[in-house]
Order: sequence, then C-alpha cells, then structure tokens
Amino acid sequence: MFADFIRRLTGENDTGASDVDPRAALPALLVRVARADGDYAQVERDMIQGITQRWIGGSPFEAAQVLAEAEALEAGAADTVRFTRAIKDAVAYEGRRGVVEDIWRVVLADGRRDAEEDALMRLIANLLGVNDRDSALARQAVSDGG
Repeated sequence: MFADFIRRLTGENDTGASDVDPRAALPALLVRVARADGDYAQVERDMIQGITQRWIGGSPFEAAQVLAEAEALEAGAADTVRFTRAIKDAVAYEGRRGVVEDIWRVVLADGRRDAEEDALMRLIANLLGVNDRDSALARQAVSDGG
C-alpha cells in the first residue's frame, strides 16, 4: 500500500527494473540530494566526487566523467525512484545502509540540514528499503566523524 502511494506521489508506475546504470545511479542520487536545498555547494560536489570514485572503483578522472554524466542524468530525471531502484537492484541491504551513510555525508557536508534535504532523505531511505533506525544510525555515524 505504501509503495503504491510512493509510486503515485512520484508519478512512477513502472515496477520493473531500473533503466539507470547503477554506476551513475548513486552519484545522480547524491547530486539530487545536494541540489535539494537550492545550493549545490563546491564542498558537496567534492564530497560526491570522492564517493563516486570509491563507488565505481576508478580513477579521479573516471569519477569526474561519471559525475558529469550523473549531473546531466539528475537534471533530466523527473523522479528519484529510477535512481533508488537501480541501487536497490544492485546492492544488498548492508551495502544500502552504506549508501544511506554516504548520502548523509553529502547532506551534512555544507554544515547545515535543511527541511528539503531531511524530507528527501526520509523518502530515499524508504525507497532503498533502509529502515528509519538504520538511517538515523548512519546519520549519527557521519555526525560523529565516521
């Protein structure tokens, strides 16, 4: 029932596999979160670049290319479900908890939490299948310098 509500809310009706490359899905999701407050700060972009490099296991140059693709993908995407579905399809639960922690790193990178970012984080964690407790623990780990 809740999944139906989310699909109606986001305009997403397709329940099949995502059409987004998982390599670009996380960076695109991170960009979406960073842009949620209307300010895509350089500190957020730098954080996303580092996470992207770790995510794809590539060089800084490759990470920059994937990030550029992800920024364009995010700008043209009408919903968040495409990104979360690609990640959920490719990553086991424990890994998705790590993804939520990386997203919190981006949210907190600029030193402030905005209502838009908090609301988007709740939606993203839910779409990734990560429960509220694990999301809160991930946020706390990031806040504590983890």
